[in-house]
Amino acid sequence: MCVAMPGKILEINDHKAKVSFNGMEMNADVRMVDAKVGDYVLVHAGCAIEVLSQSRAEEMLEIFKELEELQ
Repeated sequence: MCVAMPGKILEINDHKAKVSFNGMEMNADVRMVDAKVGDYVLVHAGCAIEVLSQSRAEEMLEIFKELEELQ
């Protein structure tokens, strides 16, 4: 199962953003969203698919943390 993950944009160069996922940094394509540095985005398959509020991103991260603890 593939799940989209929330992360925070650290920098953007052209259409590629460096996104932090709880400290792990990865690149994501941001052409499908209107995002800027500091925004939280939902990333799936290497593409940012939605801009999130900080509170929504934190809520989602807490859910993922709880799910990890179940395993």
